[in-house]
Amino acid sequence: MTWLRNPDPRPDAAAVLVCFPHAAGSASFFRPWAAELTGFDLHAVQYPGRADRFTDDLPTDLTAMARGVRESLAPLTGRPIVLFGHSMGAVVAYEVARLLETSGVEVAHLLVSGARAAHDPEFAPVGAAQRSDESIMASLARLGGTEAELFADPLLAELAMPYVRADFVMFENYRYVPGEALRCPVTAVNGTGDSHCSPERAGRWAELTTGEFGAHTLPGEHFYLIEHPPHDVLRSLGWPHVQDRLLPEAL
Repeated sequence: MTWLRNPDPRPDAAAVLVCFPHAAGSASFFRPWAAELTGFDLHAVQYPGRADRFTDDLPTDLTAMARGVRESLAPLTGRPIVLFGHSMGAVVAYEVARLLETSGVEVAHLLVSGARAAHDPEFAPVGAAQRSDESIMASLARLGGTEAELFADPLLAELAMPYVRADFVMFENYRYVPGEALRCPVTAVNGTGDSHCSPERAGRWAELTTGEFGAHTLPGEHFYLIEHPPHDVLRSLGWPHVQDRLLPEAL
């Protein structure tokens, strides 16, 4: 199956927004954003092993996953592409940005949310392969992700735990490979109370691009974007000049 889910197709939108979920997340996390960001044609990445890709093999290699997403983006490269990734998704988005630029496709903007920089030696929690299911569940609950609600139901927890663990192990096994810096602008977005990623650590993303770097903080912790999605940050990028369109029912 394709890597991308397009909840509200807008082929005439000025730009494409590609959203990358966090570890244990799915494309549905970004579905509500399409109704708010009407100036974008929003595509959310669906990682394998969950939701409508439940029967696909579990992910094991983050950079290989990035290559799959890059291939799926080929039909969309005629318009400016903005990449947004949260937590692990920020690192996947970064690797996709590298692949796009290497192949000659300009990336309009990369937004990295709640994430330490890809080259930070402590970019991800360690020891996932050795941790118990209960320990991983507790970590998700502390961070406040919506997936933590799955574990209240033993049946859902049993179904979800394989892909949750696979994501954690894959993220831990990722290794940054030095190479040419990005050329696109990069913006880091963080929750003011994020215990995983301080503004100082998020600021290290500036080291991975020769383009402009900006940083924003919004109220909340690691999953600040549940209550305070960064829609205004996305609207204010300046490239391309995206304006929300009135939907037919609002006319």
